[in-house]
Amino acid sequence: MAGRAGWRIGRALVGALVLVVALWWVGPRTLLAALAAVDLRTVAVALGCTLVATVASAWRWTLLARRAGLDLRVVDAVRAYYRSQLLNATLPFGVIGDVDRAVRHGRSASHLGLAGRTVVADRVLGQSVALLLTGAAVASAPALVPAGLGRVAPWAAGGCLLALLVLLARAPGIVLSSLVVAVAHALTFVVAARSVGAQAPVSTLIPLALLVLAGGALPLNLAGWGPREGVAAWAFAAAGLGAATGVSAAVVHGVVTLLAVSPGLAFLRGAGLGGDGSRARPVHNSPIAPVYTGAIGELCAPVASTRSLEPSRAGGDA
Repeated sequence: MAGRAGWRIGRALVGALVLVVALWWVGPRTLLAALAAVDLRTVAVALGCTLVATVASAWRWTLLARRAGLDLRVVDAVRAYYRSQLLNATLPFGVIGDVDRAVRHGRSASHLGLAGRTVVADRVLGQSVALLLTGAAVASAPALVPAGLGRVAPWAAGGCLLALLVLLARAPGIVLSSLVVAVAHALTFVVAARSVGAQAPVSTLIPLALLVLAGGALPLNLAGWGPREGVAAWAFAAAGLGAATGVSAAVVHGVVTLLAVSPGLAFLRGAGLGGDGSRARPVHNSPIAPVYTGAIGELCAPVASTRSLEPSRAGGDA
């Protein structure tokens, strides 16, 4: 336990160090200018994109939960996801919100372990699709392809797209919802970059946004901060837009994202899954199938083996 706690604290400290170095590199004036760039238009776009991303994420979670034999209403999933995003954006490690929704869903469905594995599958599958999209986008952007890799880039992009198409055929709902989430978050970052003066074409900003957000998902962040700013500085500098512009865009994105998940405040109270006392119910007499089978399913263990819910568990919420 002590080792795990030390590892978590170490990761947070690394994220904090990266953030401090990035902010020190650009200087306080650039930071203040970035904060001043946060306007109502940028916040409104962030609110809209985050709403779309949250609904799509909640839909993906319900699909996975139902495949596992657990009933989960979309409206409860949306509320839980808003609360989860708020906790992840305000607390260290970036996963506390996911632990919260796993525990709440597990308690309401009387199957804590199964609900927890479903949330893990939700995160892993969503990020896997986002990484494939990022790989395809970055490999297709000449400004982001390192010198000497120009001949390899088209093959890499094609491979990522082919993998996405294969997965789309196997699990269209999961892949489509994950693509919507990735694009919505990328658009939020593009608007943040525009607000600080990044004048690159959208064809360049979208791959940059996906790359920065992939870096921000590294388990070294401090409530989402740290790696995102570091990757933004490197990626924007590599694209010829300047490290300061990248850090400024990342700071604005962090601020507007925090505002965009603020509706989660309304769902913090209450013991139920949706923060209002609501309870999910197990699907009675339904086999618990693996959450996902196929190429992407190899990235995580199946949610559970095929078996029926025990009568004692199923009857508890009847």
